[in-house]
Amino acid sequence: MFKKILIANRGEIACRVIKTARKMGIKTVAIYSDADRNALHVKMADEAVHIGPAPANQSYIVIEKVMDAIRQTGAEAVHPGYGFLSENPKFAEALKAEGVAFIGPPVGAIEAMGDKITSKKLAQEAGVSTVPGYMGLIEDAEDAVKISNQVGYPVMIKASAGGGGKGMRIAWNDAEAREGFQSSKNEAANSFGDDRIFIEKFVTQPRHIEIQVLADTHGNAVYLHERECSIQRRNQKVVEEAPSPFLDEATRKAMGDQAVALAQAVDYASAGTVEFIVDGERNFYFLEMNTRLQVEHPVTELITGVDLVEQMIRVAAGEKLSFVQDDLKINGWAIENRLYAEDPYRGFLPSIGRLTRYRPPEEHADAYSAVRNDTGVFEGGEISMYYDPMIAKLCTWAPTREQAIEEMRVALDSFEVEGIGHNLPFLSAVMDHPKFTSGDMTTAFIEEEYPEGFEGVTLPEADLQRIAAAAAAMNRVAEIRRARVSGRLDNHERHVGEKWNVALQDVHYDVVVSADPKGATVTFDDGASLRVSGKWTPGDALARMSVDDTPLVLKVGKISGGFRIRSRGADLKVHVRTPRQAELARLMPVKLPPDTSKLLLCPMPGLIVKVDVEVGQEVQEGQSLCTVEAMKMENILRAEKKAIVTKINTAAGENLAVDDIIMEFE
Repeated sequence: MFKKILIANRGEIACRVIKTARKMGIKTVAIYSDADRNALHVKMADEAVHIGPAPANQSYIVIEKVMDAIRQTGAEAVHPGYGFLSENPKFAEALKAEGVAFIGPPVGAIEAMGDKITSKKLAQEAGVSTVPGYMGLIEDAEDAVKISNQVGYPVMIKASAGGGGKGMRIAWNDAEAREGFQSSKNEAANSFGDDRIFIEKFVTQPRHIEIQVLADTHGNAVYLHERECSIQRRNQKVVEEAPSPFLDEATRKAMGDQAVALAQAVDYASAGTVEFIVDGERNFYFLEMNTRLQVEHPVTELITGVDLVEQMIRVAAGEKLSFVQDDLKINGWAIENRLYAEDPYRGFLPSIGRLTRYRPPEEHADAYSAVRNDTGVFEGGEISMYYDPMIAKLCTWAPTREQAIEEMRVALDSFEVEGIGHNLPFLSAVMDHPKFTSGDMTTAFIEEEYPEGFEGVTLPEADLQRIAAAAAAMNRVAEIRRARVSGRLDNHERHVGEKWNVALQDVHYDVVVSADPKGATVTFDDGASLRVSGKWTPGDALARMSVDDTPLVLKVGKISGGFRIRSRGADLKVHVRTPRQAELARLMPVKLPPDTSKLLLCPMPGLIVKVDVEVGQEVQEGQSLCTVEAMKMENILRAEKKAIVTKINTAAGENLAVDDIIMEFE
């Protein structure tokens, strides 16, 4: 077995590999860029080597810099993680020439299956059903338009060396094909150092289901069942689960057998994933094979008990698989939610900055439930604009899907993140969405259910009452503390009343709070009452309450006259006032937001790639105004209505902050 391995990656996956290596008694080497000097994976590794500036194309994907780090440290093997160099055959060749083991598949398999054009041709030759498309290389935007018309709109424009949603666009017409080709090409070059593009038919209403395979160098190969990855945004997976709520045993076996046969056809060895599109009749079509560890691998580990990183290391060391297909049973259900540094209230645009608070739920595992959080950040750390915005993968396991979902709901409510925009509220909303809970979702779930973007959650009446009761009880605790503060007037005793008005989500409740040493009973004006108990002290950011013996976890912040409470995807201002204060508050005028209708504001911190208009130009609704790059993704900002450009405040190459004014209109 290896004594020292280098992890050619960063963030949560580097930390994940280090954990298994440490468990196996293997020393680890981290590499880092300028932006990652104080990163968690650097702190966790036994050694760390600096490899260059922050941009990935000047550090993490420069093969020679990684090879220098290997030579400096004497690492015997390299785990590439996912992204960066993980599917680059030139990197695998360089390691082979140096006599260093690649913890991944053979070069031939990477070349055959890692390249999406080659893999599709090979799959077709092997008799595997594939999605219609153009497998050749595309020269320019006009060629892309011509091919798109031949294939038939809508089409998917994809980077041949792509992954993780980078370098992918859906085009419904010639203009979108032209724009999408150039953006995909640019993203592919920046992310993978390979700008080749291909086009395939975009299948509407599909499910995205993938099969995890594992093979050794002795001819043994197995599949570790499937993962459902249909909930995606911009082709980036957001929620994954294993097994799929859609597959039956016969389809699962057919997909698994086909995935294994495909892997064996290219002499595959290591962990890999065969991705399929599955239609409503359970017909499945080969999409691509990822010759690396997938981001969502933890859900497979949770239902099979197999450490995939450990198996990859053992296979690379020449060991045989220690199990056969019949040994791999499905145990329970696992769900993964990806926590992204992006603001769901601003169209999911990337968010950067310092994590002023980062407190994930406590990890645990027993026979009834499990919580696992794979992360690469820490409280006080910086979220950089140079890399993927994912900062953690929160996973839960339970014996049934319903229990795993409930475990995830509580875990999300318990996850504290402050300082940046993040998608925790959106993830909570998905976990409560009827389409998700029923298992009846497709890859169009997000665009169909949130066509105008995410605007928060409107809680039902029963949930509002539970939160109102908890807030009233918490307010009484805070009032008692305030009444006991030192330095008060002599001979003056402040009385904490029992009657209060709780206002939240445009609803007002008149309540009476009757407290005792074990909790409080909150009675509403219609006579209904709720029993509240729990642990909360003024100043605590998390309240673990119980309302009528049902757990309720709340994120709590202080605002004037009440609390900011976040629960189950809702972000609420909860005001708890005396009846007289509530009466006067209703008379207060509402402050209107400023008018920004004649301004184009930068929606995220990013780099201006190009400006498409000039001062004095008349623009039409939907016309491209400029392109902003952030976290390796290009975002085209378009005109919302017909207008004339009166002023442009920026130029290509400039870095902007959120809400910086890009241009003005009349």
